[in-house]
Amino acid sequence: MTTALAVSGLPADRFCFEGFLPRGGGARRARLRELATEPRTMVLFEAPHRVAACLADLAEAFGAERAAAVCRELTKTYEEVLRRPLAELAAWAAAAPPKGEITLVVAGAAPADRAAPPAGELRAEVARLEEGVRAVAMP
Repeated sequence: MTTALAVSGLPADRFCFEGFLPRGGGARRARLRELATEPRTMVLFEAPHRVAACLADLAEAFGAERAAAVCRELTKTYEEVLRRPLAELAAWAAAAPPKGEITLVVAGAAPADRAAPPAGELRAEVARLEEGVRAVAMP
C-alpha cells in the first residue's frame, strides 16, 4: 500500500486505505458515492478480473478527469505504474485486462469552492461599487 502511494505521484501527506471495495456493482457504486467527496488520497485493492468495472465505476462516481494510478505487481519483475485520469485508466483496463496484484490510488476530491457570501453582503458590495462608478463618472 505505501509503495503504491509513493509511486502514484499523488499527495501522500493525508490518505485513507479502503482495501477491497464491495464486489457487486450496486454495492460498489453506493460505496463510491460515499467516497466521492473524500478529500484525502484513497488507496484501494482490486482483483484483476474486476479492475476494469471498478475503474469505470470510479470514473462515473468521481469524474472522468480525477487523477489516479494503477499500480501492478509492485516490487516484482513486471512492475507497472500507470498515472492517468480515471476515464483513461478505465479504457486501458477494458481494452486489455491487467493481471497480477493491483493497487489503485485515487486523488481526493478537490476542496469545495469558497461558499458565496450572504445575499445582503453582495447587495452592499454592489451598491458600494455603483457609488464609486458614479463618483468617477461625474465631472
